[in-house]
Amino acid sequence: MHLQPKQANLALLMLALSAFAIGTTEFISVGLLPLISDDLHISVATSGLTVTLYALGVTIGAPVLTSLTARIPRKRLLIAIMLTFIIGNGLAASATSIGVLLAARVISAFAHGVFMSIGSTIAADLVPESKRASAIALMFSGLTIATVTGVPIGTFLGQQLGWRYAFAAIVVIGIVSMLAHLALIPSNLPRGQAAKLGEQFKLVAHGRLLLAFATTALGYGGTFVVFTYLSPLLTSVSGFKEGTTAVILLLYGIAIAIGNVIGGKAANRKPAHALLYMFALQAVVLLVFTFTAPYQDAALVTVFLLGLLAFMNVPGLQVYVVILAERFAPQAKDFASAVNIAAFNAGIAIGAYTGGIVAEQLGLVHTAWVGAIMVFGAVLLTAWMRRLEERDTNPKSDRSVA
Repeated sequence: MHLQPKQANLALLMLALSAFAIGTTEFISVGLLPLISDDLHISVATSGLTVTLYALGVTIGAPVLTSLTARIPRKRLLIAIMLTFIIGNGLAASATSIGVLLAARVISAFAHGVFMSIGSTIAADLVPESKRASAIALMFSGLTIATVTGVPIGTFLGQQLGWRYAFAAIVVIGIVSMLAHLALIPSNLPRGQAAKLGEQFKLVAHGRLLLAFATTALGYGGTFVVFTYLSPLLTSVSGFKEGTTAVILLLYGIAIAIGNVIGGKAANRKPAHALLYMFALQAVVLLVFTFTAPYQDAALVTVFLLGLLAFMNVPGLQVYVVILAERFAPQAKDFASAVNIAAFNAGIAIGAYTGGIVAEQLGLVHTAWVGAIMVFGAVLLTAWMRRLEERDTNPKSDRSVA
């Protein structure tokens, strides 16, 4: 069912608002780690579990819950997602122990996983076919805006009033968007179709797709060895004042937005080729940050470059997985997207957990070169993927599955 243009635009804006709230919630802990650590009397590495467990929740929630809820009417599922999201963040806002806070983060993460899987489908169904790409882009703009503004604003709010107020503000945004969905989203949207179990197994067991998922986890996750602990690193290693970190996170977010645009354009034609250069540059910049972090001016420049490269790979990774799914498991294309979202978040979980160990055992500055090693692993996997792509385009090559 297509809505009238004005109503469709308003509904899409509210979906973007939900994406903004969800995107802010995912990364808000990064800016709040020192505050949570001090308030709950735990180490920075322990507070970093708020990032790790959230990512694990999305890793499980995206493919599993998307598959289990595939036949639930879209509007009913959307409202249930937002209600779960509100409960999770409300629990985080009232948490007085790390155990309650971690449970709250997992609840919010389950909502995140399903929303990211069905949000684009809902957006596409609200408009005529000729406007679907624009509708999806508008919905996903909420995530980009969250990275640019939501996280630094939430960090600033937490620094001024206390970290719980940042989660409370997210609850308010969640309530507004849920009420808007109740009013604006039609009830007769097409139901989803669950991919058959055989198709799902064919997808996750295919060598080429497994290679792509592993590349996603390593390449995207390497950033989070450093990014998870960027706020305490900037204060304790670079010597910035706590209030300045919110401004630096804003700079980082602006760089991410620029990098997303560049990455999308660069990966349009040959994503595997573009990804190889992106990951190689990212590994170099991460390594360089090990040496520039103690010097404020050099650290600022490097942080901007880190932001520019950190999420530049996202469009290429997502597009490449869809291309492979269309080639090898076309009936499970939506499930492939969900599994790749899981791979992104598995990378976050691995990166954040690894960063916590490194920060405790070696020191915060060492997270940079460890992250570089992880991304270099993605460089090697991407080189393998590119070689297989070149073999596919050569009619005389051996087309056996990798």
